[in-house]
Parts: sequence; structure tokens; C-alpha cells
Amino acid sequence: MTPSTNYNPDVLTCLANLSNDEVFTPPSLANQILDSLPADLWQNKDATFLDPVCKSGVFLREIAKRLLVGLETQIPDPQQRIDHIYKNQLFGLAITELTGLLSRRSVYCSKTANGTYSVCDHFGDEQGNIRFQRTEHTWKNGNCTYCGATKERYDRGNDLETYAYQFIHTDKPEKLVKKMRFDVIIGNPPYQLSDSGFGESAKPIYHLFVEQAKKLNPRYLTMIIPSRWFAGGKGLSGFRNSMLRDHRISHLIDYPKLYDAFPNVKIRGGVSYFLWDRDYDGECSVQTMWNSEPVGQPTKRFLDSYDVLVRRNEAIPILNKVRAFRIGDQPELTLERRVSSRKPFGFPTNYHGAESPEGLQAAIKFYGSQRISWVERSDIQQNSEWIDKWKVLMTRVQGTSAAVETMFLSKPIIGEPGQACSETYLVAGVFDSKLMAERYATYLRTRFVRFLVSLRKGTQDAAKDVYAFVPDIPLDCDWTDEKLYQRYRLNEVEIATIESTVRPME
Repeated sequence: MTPSTNYNPDVLTCLANLSNDEVFTPPSLANQILDSLPADLWQNKDATFLDPVCKSGVFLREIAKRLLVGLETQIPDPQQRIDHIYKNQLFGLAITELTGLLSRRSVYCSKTANGTYSVCDHFGDEQGNIRFQRTEHTWKNGNCTYCGATKERYDRGNDLETYAYQFIHTDKPEKLVKKMRFDVIIGNPPYQLSDSGFGESAKPIYHLFVEQAKKLNPRYLTMIIPSRWFAGGKGLSGFRNSMLRDHRISHLIDYPKLYDAFPNVKIRGGVSYFLWDRDYDGECSVQTMWNSEPVGQPTKRFLDSYDVLVRRNEAIPILNKVRAFRIGDQPELTLERRVSSRKPFGFPTNYHGAESPEGLQAAIKFYGSQRISWVERSDIQQNSEWIDKWKVLMTRVQGTSAAVETMFLSKPIIGEPGQACSETYLVAGVFDSKLMAERYATYLRTRFVRFLVSLRKGTQDAAKDVYAFVPDIPLDCDWTDEKLYQRYRLNEVEIATIESTVRPME
């Protein structure tokens, strides 16, 4: 950059690059979300907007810009137009005291709504229509009854932030702001809270904001949230079922690529935003974005065709062909019935046995996290009948590189008789012979299998349920992708979709 260059970056764009569980929304993305709303809202001087999770104030700021243009003919005087919009149409709840100050600075051009430099002349207090009230958790049996936060971690005293977000810590959200009805509720809610589990374990909370907003019955609801709810997520089964069956969701825009929607913020499984229309009842228009550009055309479909949301439009015809395949008059079973649950032999991932088999009465070779050790046969806690079988082991959690992420599964490991493993692995199949185990491992390495896995796998975790779309085919040959494409009568376009999505596995 030369000294003469006039560089004046948008401060909200800069803040959007800060990594945090409470992710700031870039102005460009905020405007894409606003573009999904009906254009006539910006000419409606009676339309009201609520952001119940204000962080930077970007949504209210960009809404204000649109209303200032749209209402020009109805309210010609600029100051009267500003006063009307800010006093009667824009409302927010800040998630912390700091974000309240930041939001007011962004929206009112002053950290206090009634300050000297505030653009609106009609506020009687410092907060204006962007309110913050410190809220406490409601503890019962060590957890918050509203958000599930653990008392051990979040009972923090008066000097620290409680992370008890006001909007979801009440049974009567309509009492939080002076207006009870809103035409639009919009926002980017906090995504998760640490739950004091192993490692970086955290529980999602973004769904609580969506459910609370629906209680207010707005005309439109749109929020950007992690896409893990499509197929997984801790404690999200009820939310997923509700969303899939809700035919009031008219649009869903999905960003599966890491860092695409939020630069420099790592959100495994990507993010998406939806438009919920109170008066709509029909199919949802689904659009995938990649490198911030649309992939193909949006496709209208019902989200509840399957028990999870299949995020890729081009995958639907492939999956439909696979699920329609019949042996006689019976559908094919799936690999979900073969694959073990977590802790296949009862051992946690951090368990390790002896460094050598010496001194053990009946030594079993034990696959653990990043090492091989030895355990006594009598120490095997469950599925002891598998010990003397041939097994195919699959690492449950993948690495995080881009190359690994497009593999969707780790390389299968052939486990011989006399071997067991910790929950670092799943036992993907148990067999009487080495030949059947090898054929099964070959099948798991195909792009076809890993593509079907990808439709249920939103994060690096490959649990038992990600195999629920994969057919359990007869192991009467060494299966290749070419044979599988022919078996399910996939056309050239469908084959190209698979091969452009999934990296080959050696």
C-alpha cells in the first residue's frame, strides 16, 4: 500500500475476523441475509425489527441504511426520518455490556443513545432501543434450567460476565422489549457453551435462540447458525426434527466450506442461514455456497425427506437411487447395523495397556490413541466374542487438514484375531475370514461409500450413524467405484458429482 492510498476499512469487517464462539457478522454477509427478506419491508414505515443477540450492531445498522433510502418519499425530512426509524422501528438486546456499547456506537454513532453525538434526538436514556440487562443463571442440580450451563464453570460472581444471555433466560421473551410483536427477528446468536466435558467439549445453545424467537411469532425470522444441526450435534435431535418438519422455512443458504462465511473463524461443518416465514407452507429453496459463490441453482424440496438434512442438492438423486435399490422386494440394509457404538470393547480413548505382552497371561494387542499396547484378555469389558474374529477398525475422529476433510473417512485398519481397541476406533465390521475383512475394507475405501457418509457427516466425528445411508452389500467380490456406479445405475453427472467431492484413497 502506498502512503497516498486512502484506506478506511469498515471497523465491523475488522471485528468479524476475530475468532470467538460469539462470532461477529461481516457487513457483507449481513446484507446477504437481509437480501432474503421481502424488498417491500424497506418502504414500510410501520415495519419493526429486533436483533435479540446484538454484538456489533451490524444488522440494525444495515437495516437502518435500507430504511433511510426506502422511506425517503414518505418522510422527506432527513432528521425526522432518522428519528422515526431509530425510535419506532429498530430494537435490540445486547449479549454483553461491551457489545451493547459497541452496537450503540455502530447504530447511533454514539456509545450512549442520548449522547451529544447520537443521530437520534428522542431517547431519554443511555441505552435507547438497544438494551442490556445483566442476567443470572437459574441453577438446579448443578446446571442452568434455561441454557444447561454448569454451575461449576459459570457461577462466576459479580465481577465477570455470566454468559447468561437475556433472550433465552426467560419464560416470557415478549416482556424483554417494549414492543411485543415484530415483523422481523434477525441475528447471529452465540453458538455454544463449554460443558466441562473431556477436552474442548461444549454444548450448542444457538438452537435455543431460534426456538425462543419463534415464540414471539414474528412475520419473518432469519438467523445464521452452525450447520451441525443438519445431521448431528449434541442434544439437537429435537431441534433438528422440528426444523425439518417446519414447512414455514422458505429459504436455506448453506456455507459448508471452512472459513467461507466467517473468515478466520473455524466452525466445523460450516454455517447456514434460513428464512422462516410465518405465513408460508411449502417446499424450501436450498442453495449451497462455495467460495462465497452459489453452486448451481437453488432447488426447492421438503427438508424432511430423510431423517437428516441432506445439504447438497445434487446428492439427492444419487441418494434416492441408492435407497430405491431392491433385493427382491426388500430394500437393502445399511452399514449402521454393522458398525459398533462408541467404546466397542468398553475402553475410553485415553486408556493404554502394557508396553509389551511380557508377563501377561493372555495378551491381547490393543489399538489405542496413537499407540499400540497390550491388555489381558480378561480385562475386555464387552464384545469379548469379537476378539478372535477378523475386524475392520475405523478411526472415529479425523484430522483437520483440507485434504483429510475431503476423504470423509480414515483408512480402514484390518484387525486380526487376538486384537481389540479403545473408543478411538469403531469396529466397522466383524468377520470370520481375512478375505471378507479385506473386501469390506476395500468397499469402505471407495468414493461411493465415502460420498454417502459425507451426506450425514457434518464434522470431523465419524460416529455410527454416519454410515446409515451406506448399503450393506454382499461381499461376493472386490467392489470398485465402477462396479458400484453400475449397480446403482448412476449417470455421468452423478458420477462426476461424487468424484469431484471425494478424494481418492490409496
